[in-house]
Amino acid sequence: MIPALLRATNLDVAAICSRDAAKARAHASEFGIPAAYGSYEELLADPSLDIIYNPLPNHMHIEWSVRAANAGKHVLCEKPLSMHAGEVDRLIAARDANKVVIGEAFMVATHPQWVHVRDAIRAGRIGELKAIQAFFSYNNQDPANIRNIAEYGGGAVMDIGCYPIFTSRFVLGREPLRVAAMAEKDPVFGTDRLSMAMLDYGAVQCQFLTGTQITPYQRMHFSGTKGRIEIEIPFNAPPDRPTRVFIDDGRDVFGSGVETTTFETCDQYTIEGEAFTRAARGEQPVPVSLETAKGNMRVIDAVFQAARDNRWVSL
Repeated sequence: MIPALLRATNLDVAAICSRDAAKARAHASEFGIPAAYGSYEELLADPSLDIIYNPLPNHMHIEWSVRAANAGKHVLCEKPLSMHAGEVDRLIAARDANKVVIGEAFMVATHPQWVHVRDAIRAGRIGELKAIQAFFSYNNQDPANIRNIAEYGGGAVMDIGCYPIFTSRFVLGREPLRVAAMAEKDPVFGTDRLSMAMLDYGAVQCQFLTGTQITPYQRMHFSGTKGRIEIEIPFNAPPDRPTRVFIDDGRDVFGSGVETTTFETCDQYTIEGEAFTRAARGEQPVPVSLETAKGNMRVIDAVFQAARDNRWVSL
């Protein structure tokens, strides 16, 4: 994230903090960051800082974002925003009371390939959208990694299942009506390591599978009455090579009607940082509002409940 923000044209990376002051100073030296602090409180007390980027573990997002808002800072907070949807209300209240801008860091919301896909679907490029399918996985079995610590909000759904939930809502512009899910938990970590969910949007059905201990892979498909769209690397879009989106007119199963759109090399985290800075300046709406973030957390909560209770959960 730091190299990406250093490339941004409308902001300066002015300070970094860590609970370990030596680590903060080392990273500040490595990246040429002017100030380094040994506590979060010191950082928030710096009057020269306008925006705080909060990349802390999931269970610390709300607490420290609220503290940043109370210090008069705008906040770009990593996803997923909270541990449960209800927690987001505290942050909304802090935002409103302090008149600051706060957003969730779903970088896909501002990547050109996702804007293109959303607009193409809404323009009827593949006819009437009927089905959405996503797969997202990696293999990480390190017990010290925050993604494998249950009390920190680890697991497949929180870490990567949030993406197909968000992007299906992003494209459709509405909330699912109900959710069904199943999950397999790691017997040691207690986190879900293989999870599948179905989101019922009424006329559109979305299904996704996420895994944290299987071969790394990702794809997302949108199928309609007149064609389909496939995003080659939907979530971890590389910053060092172009990305591609395939639109198939459905003329045959061999892909004879596929049109490939290639997007120039870009860093989605740079784009995200610049977009949030414009929002903080009042130049545009925040890309992912707290209200949108709360909606995503409501679906995540429902996924866990559906898997636990082995039933459909209404939203």
